[in-house]
Amino acid sequence: MKIRWRLRMAAAQREVWTGTELRRLLAEKAGLEMSSASVSALFTKEPSQVKMSTLAALCTALECTPNDLIEVDTTPLERPVTPPHLAAAQPKAAASARGRSMPPL
Repeated sequence: MKIRWRLRMAAAQREVWTGTELRRLLAEKAGLEMSSASVSALFTKEPSQVKMSTLAALCTALECTPNDLIEVDTTPLERPVTPPHLAAAQPKAAASARGRSMPPL
């Protein structure tokens, strides 16, 4: 799954071009005081995590939804196809790898 942070695009669509403008909007419209460095990081980098309260404040300040700020690629991952002759050998190897013994023949 791939996630893209689209804050700059959402801000630009609302004519917010700088972190300073965004910081002012967050304070005025959402009551969220953030440091210039924190707002700059949100504006210029793709964060690995965002607090729900920050996401809600961004949505309030920019009058948007989380879908405007985050794009999630939900395309299923393709798994490589295992050739039939290898597929038959895998259960025995997997069982012994887990420390289980095979039943007597």
